[in-house]
Amino acid sequence: MMRCRSKWGVALGALALSAVAHAGGPTPAMLSNACGGCHGTNGASAGLSMPSLAGQNKVATVEAMKAFKSGERPSTVMGRIAKAYSDEEIEAMGDFFAAQKPVPAQQAFDVALADKGRDLHQRHCKRCHLEGGKEFDENAAVVSGQWLKYLQIQMDDYASGRRTMSEKKAEKMKPLTRADFEAIAHYYASAGRGE
Repeated sequence: MMRCRSKWGVALGALALSAVAHAGGPTPAMLSNACGGCHGTNGASAGLSMPSLAGQNKVATVEAMKAFKSGERPSTVMGRIAKAYSDEEIEAMGDFFAAQKPVPAQQAFDVALADKGRDLHQRHCKRCHLEGGKEFDENAAVVSGQWLKYLQIQMDDYASGRRTMSEKKAEKMKPLTRADFEAIAHYYASAGRGE
């Protein structure tokens, strides 16, 4: 009987230590696991209309999540999801995804449109979306290697006014037509082809 009680004591002690270890709250990796269903494991998206978050600019990720949370940025489900996170948790997730290795989408794209998009990128986008969109300045997102469908949706949102832009971005994009937006989307989908 004494031996049985000591085994239970050890088991209860282990459970108590386990509870204390988990009381510190979820880690950034744990928080980010919830994103995997849409944005892929560690942020490498497998969904055509879902952006990859791996290697993304932390500032862009945090600003996007906060804009979804406030309703400033249009969304289907992200507005509801973002409301579940505190600002501190959003910051931690931004750090986590920024530290992951980018995985460019393997996809078909129109070579002629990508070439036109490269020229448009050079004239209108390269000051913020550096190295063909692989790098960033300030709060610009990494756009190179994203899914074409996702890029087309974002370009359409900008062109239609559903998604607001910074004054600087709006000034650069003002002369662009919808055909130009499509070409730029193909260029970024090509993962910076010819850069």
